[in-house]
Amino acid sequence: MNNIKSPSHGGSKKPGRRFFGGREVGSASNNMTQDRMGDGAPNEEVFYSKAENYWREVAPTVDGMLGGYGKISNVDIDGSKKFLKKFLGEGQGKTGNCCALDCGAGIGRITKRLLLPLFNTVDLVDVTQEFLDQAKVYLGEESKRVDNYFCCGLQDFIPQDGRYDVIWIQWVIGHLTDEHLVEFLRRCRGGLRPQGLIVIKDNVAYEGVIPDEVDSSVCRDLSLVKNLVARAGLTVVCEEQQLNFPDEIYQVHQLALR
Repeated sequence: MNNIKSPSHGGSKKPGRRFFGGREVGSASNNMTQDRMGDGAPNEEVFYSKAENYWREVAPTVDGMLGGYGKISNVDIDGSKKFLKKFLGEGQGKTGNCCALDCGAGIGRITKRLLLPLFNTVDLVDVTQEFLDQAKVYLGEESKRVDNYFCCGLQDFIPQDGRYDVIWIQWVIGHLTDEHLVEFLRRCRGGLRPQGLIVIKDNVAYEGVIPDEVDSSVCRDLSLVKNLVARAGLTVVCEEQQLNFPDEIYQVHQLALR
């Protein structure tokens, strides 16, 4: 699953699945939690179940994964590859290339184009079984280098301790509550090999938190994302904005964490 957001949508027009007409609702992370989930489990359950129901209706194609914006896939992958290659290699502080985890993997677009060319093996995790089934077809012969297809929401997923050189989390953090995102990132820390790296690549709001009622997600501003990263005990070691995306979508930033 991916998460492409636009601030310009007026409410009736929804090209693809990631465009919405919303307002910014708060300038602090706790506002998002209160506005979206409140303090009780039932609202939290609705937040997640609505997202799962939404994804069951999305076509298991690259265009479906990108909300009708399949045309940006090459630019996206090129930017990710340049960013990730800064950390891979041998020597002090470099990240290995044994195994990567693709979080919110969908049909395996990122696995196929970015991770399998750089890593020996890859695991995929996604909440929609149909996407994972399609990934086995989409990846073709390269699927033999995928060890695991985990069907699980990230709020419940526990990476195997010390397994991954890189954990790639793209266009999916908006589907987690603040607390669940912090807890997930903490578990990801435990899933890293020595000198391993977590990468978040996602849309960022201009200010505060913006909800998307259609797919039951939120878009946070960069300062809020960094605050949650810090709460998870992680440090941003590198940050870049993805360039050459359409003007109508929110900025996309990639953050390398250790």
